[in-house]
Amino acid sequence: MGFSSRNVLYRIIGLIVGCVFIYAGAIKVLDPIGFARDIDNYHMLPWALSVRLAFYLPWLEIICGLAVVCGLCYRGGLLILNALISIFIIASIVAKARGLDISCGCFGHASKYLSFAWHLVLDLALLAAAVLLWFSNHTTAKQANAMTSEEGQMLQ
Repeated sequence: MGFSSRNVLYRIIGLIVGCVFIYAGAIKVLDPIGFARDIDNYHMLPWALSVRLAFYLPWLEIICGLAVVCGLCYRGGLLILNALISIFIIASIVAKARGLDISCGCFGHASKYLSFAWHLVLDLALLAAAVLLWFSNHTTAKQANAMTSEEGQMLQ
């Protein structure tokens, strides 16, 4: 796979990751109280904080998803999305270990029929894709900086 085809692959993965978060955020924006109940079902936060997060987190997901799709504040969007998905995976595992059988709330109630194992597989795949984008973008930026400095040295 050449350099340009690798960039195309990373771009496609970025579009998928960004669109997944835009969709997930949009579904939750439509039913913030339902999302607050989903957060509260984890029994980790007080109700007042669950409600605040239910109104804030979907917009954060949408904005960060747009950042990844559009390439504006790309690294910041990826960093936040990686943190969000990591926290969610940990919270899901802790809830399952505590014996709670809950809907994740990821895609509103559209995903309520998936098992915990399927949710975990999908979340880990999404995390893997976002981490891949983080490191691939970092490597690409380093390569671009190295090429620019080499060109500058050749001109001198």
